[in-house]
Amino acid sequence: MIAGYATFVPGLAIVYFHNRWTGGWPVLVTLLGWLSLIVGLLRMVFPAELAGLAAKIAPSAAAVFPVFAVLFLGIGVFLTFKAYRRD
Repeated sequence: MIAGYATFVPGLAIVYFHNRWTGGWPVLVTLLGWLSLIVGLLRMVFPAELAGLAAKIAPSAAAVFPVFAVLFLGIGVFLTFKAYRRD
């Protein structure tokens, strides 16, 4: 439940303050905000069901975890580069 709040609140802030669908890389920030909002809401509404689902798929997800870790690391590096570069 607490993880749901910790995911929902930043997602809500991103969607509220950065809801841009004009194209380019800012759309990635908006999509991540919506993803965070939806995942946080699901974690708050269905905490037991999602925990049971995670326990069931955990053994088979061990091979996929490094792929997602590299993907999110790449997105983070890309957004950091875009945020701090000079125009």
